[in-house]
Amino acid sequence: MIRLCEKKDEESIYQIINDAATAYQGIIPEDRYHEPYMSKDKLVQEIEDGVIFWGFEDQGELCGVMGIQDKGEVALIRHAYIRTAQRQGGIGSKLLTHITKHTDKPILIGTWEAASWAISFYVKNGFELVRADEKKSLLQKYWDVPERQIETSVVLASPGFSEGI
Repeated sequence: MIRLCEKKDEESIYQIINDAATAYQGIIPEDRYHEPYMSKDKLVQEIEDGVIFWGFEDQGELCGVMGIQDKGEVALIRHAYIRTAQRQGGIGSKLLTHITKHTDKPILIGTWEAASWAISFYVKNGFELVRADEKKSLLQKYWDVPERQIETSVVLASPGFSEGI
């Protein structure tokens, strides 16, 4: 079952993000990976900054989370993670399908360039990689990430997205 996450879910969200993010170890640039991947304070800050988390629950336990953040003319998919033990079961696709129905705005997704599995997932679900020359301006405009992360990331967009927004 997909449901809106609540304050009481913060610990589960934190655990899911940090469990799933272990997939990045040895893949993304070493200077960008740390444990925990996302601190509890950073999670709270993300929620305060408008990231709304949706969760996939099975037998009373959150198995995956995905956030959406309204940024005016676009919406961002943020922090999409599935527990390691429950990957490859369609949870991510179900969350993505559900979340994309909650906005009529173009959707952007940022992820690590080296996370080929994440890029493949979004492409399989209809998103398109934006051109490298657009990537930097989009990351600077809609995300608050360091320059090093901009250098090592990609942006995917919903079909028909035009950077001329």
